[in-house]
Amino acid sequence: MIDRLLGRAELKERIEELEEEKRHLERRAEAEEERRSDAVADRQRAEERVNELEHRIESLEERLDRTAGEEASVEYRRVSDARGPRLADALGRFRAVESDDPEGLLTAFVPDDDAVPSSVAEWFGDRTRLVRRAAPAVVLADDTGAVSAALTPPIEPAPFDRWSDRFRLDESWFRPTGRFAFALLRSDTFALGVYEGAERVEFEGFTSDVKEAHSKGGFSQGRFERRREGQIADHLKKATASLADLADRGVGDGPAAPIDRTIVVGERSVLGEVRERADVTDVSDATGKPKAALDDAFRDFWTTRIRAI
Repeated sequence: MIDRLLGRAELKERIEELEEEKRHLERRAEAEEERRSDAVADRQRAEERVNELEHRIESLEERLDRTAGEEASVEYRRVSDARGPRLADALGRFRAVESDDPEGLLTAFVPDDDAVPSSVAEWFGDRTRLVRRAAPAVVLADDTGAVSAALTPPIEPAPFDRWSDRFRLDESWFRPTGRFAFALLRSDTFALGVYEGAERVEFEGFTSDVKEAHSKGGFSQGRFERRREGQIADHLKKATASLADLADRGVGDGPAAPIDRTIVVGERSVLGEVRERADVTDVSDATGKPKAALDDAFRDFWTTRIRAI
């Protein structure tokens, strides 16, 4: 009662309120301090993680640089083209290699860079990338490492791989053998020869009047293109008829003797028109008069690229 009369009760209540507020602020301050401590700890952990990641990145970049350097340093020991007597000599040298071990020599045909046999990949290791770059290729290796090469054959065999005591190098993959037809087809030129080995025994050739590209626009341009396409179509019909005559040949010797296979090379844009008439097709940029162009195309086709791995 005296406290109320003197106003001390209100003061005590106020003091209690202030002390409660003080305790609340102290708790907030303590919580804030804990949060700051947690934040500092989180920041420290983040910095440690950043440092760790930076070290890993540096390590991976060093490995990448080393790998790039190694890849750049892995190159063919030698690359050369061989045809005719030079090719015959090179093939003869490879065929002369023999092994007392029935599985001492590896031969494989790799048709493309995604079809490397496990036997080739296991043997060549890091150099397998050179095999992929060479594909399609006949790959040769021996178990001493003395022979290591990739040969690009004009005629691609079916994929195979084998270890044996000799290399498998069929003559028909690399050189003209038997009796066969070889033709050059362009949109305005056709040349066809029948060969016995490397000797041409028959020839047929012609050119067609096909207009050059027209530079003007408008209706005349469309009319010109239609006329040009018609001229090319007529030219291809004549070429196809000549190739079809080959299939009608009989038996025996002489001009009507049958052929073993038909090879057609020429412009990529027109080869599709005669693919059904050919056993093998390939792109060729040989140009000129029919007979000379055919000779150039024949020589280029029967060229083998030899890569020493």
